[in-house]
Amino acid sequence: MDDQIEVTVLLPCLNEAETLEVCVRKALGSLAELGVRGEVLVSDNGSTDGSQAIAVAAGARVVHAPIPGYGGALLNGVEHARGRYVIMADADDSYDLGNLGPFITELRAGHDVVMGNRFRGGIAPGAMPALHRYLGNPVLSWLGRVLFGLRDVRDFHCGMRGFRTDRLRELHLCMPGMEFASEMVVRASLNGYDLVEVPTTLRPDGRSRPPHLRTWRDGWRHLRFLLVFAPQRIVVWPGLFLLLLGLAGAVALVPGPVRLGAVRTDINTLVYACLAILVGAQLVLFGGLAQLYGRHEGITRGVRLQRWVKALRFERCLLTGLGLIAAGAVGTALALGQWGSAGFGDLDPTGTIRIVLPSATAIAVGVLVIFAGLLASLLTLRGIAPEHAAASRHVLQQSVV
Repeated sequence: MDDQIEVTVLLPCLNEAETLEVCVRKALGSLAELGVRGEVLVSDNGSTDGSQAIAVAAGARVVHAPIPGYGGALLNGVEHARGRYVIMADADDSYDLGNLGPFITELRAGHDVVMGNRFRGGIAPGAMPALHRYLGNPVLSWLGRVLFGLRDVRDFHCGMRGFRTDRLRELHLCMPGMEFASEMVVRASLNGYDLVEVPTTLRPDGRSRPPHLRTWRDGWRHLRFLLVFAPQRIVVWPGLFLLLLGLAGAVALVPGPVRLGAVRTDINTLVYACLAILVGAQLVLFGGLAQLYGRHEGITRGVRLQRWVKALRFERCLLTGLGLIAAGAVGTALALGQWGSAGFGDLDPTGTIRIVLPSATAIAVGVLVIFAGLLASLLTLRGIAPEHAAASRHVLQQSVV
């Protein structure tokens, strides 16, 4: 990073000969007007229309992006940026690169990520397809706010945004496609970064060819990314609901049939209650393991993760699992005792099944818990030493003070 350069304007590029020059000149003009020492960096994804020479002639610096895709070009550009801040935008002349002031002002104020909001700034007629404007962007932005608590981000997929270069590099982003836009916001939020929005405008792009964005393919990639990165709400909470619902049903039905209004519930319902316990427990464990994996990969950090580390400690899971297996074994022994002591004609099969089903379920959940604890211990091995070292340094600093 060059301390003399404050802002890098980053433009990902793939065959943008028609609009690249005007984008570069607008960005350089805005930097000069604001008195900001900056550069325009074009991260080229293998253009074959002479975009590289056009960019250099207009005053930009060009670097080659070896990884194909929108995210690949931006990741490469972030690594080569010399500025303390980066402002990224598309190279199709749809964003207002002549007005960088609001982004720079908020970055100087200390915000880690500054998102543009096209709905607040203004979308010109024909600039955004109706499907994107009234369905895709609003739905995905709403989902992002619900899953990740991003209350201050209303335009989740605006392509013009600014960020502190060092802070973004710390995230080690990796998505090479269009979903990079979601990854940046989600990972920044999960790691406690300060995000803010500023109004920006969107106008029809100046290209004669179709855009690189593919509505359904890239929309699904964004949606898939949001769902995968929210195991707490997508996996853990539904699993906990199923687990509690199944437990309530099993407790009610083990003694005997239960009538709910005109409906009589019995063994058949008990089977599904036990299934809900199994599925719910597995979802909760999978969700916890997913969060530990995110911690292992450096994707997320925080107090909630430490709770999962403690909850899925192998010793705790081993004791819990063995307890469940023991309880299931006792129930199985009782069922076998009933079976052995009763004559063939006297045996009540429904009474035995009421014991066998929850017993078998307890054994299965116990095995799941034990092996979840084993996997969790593997995922947390790498983090134990650094955490203890950090705690020791903190204690030492406190004693010195």
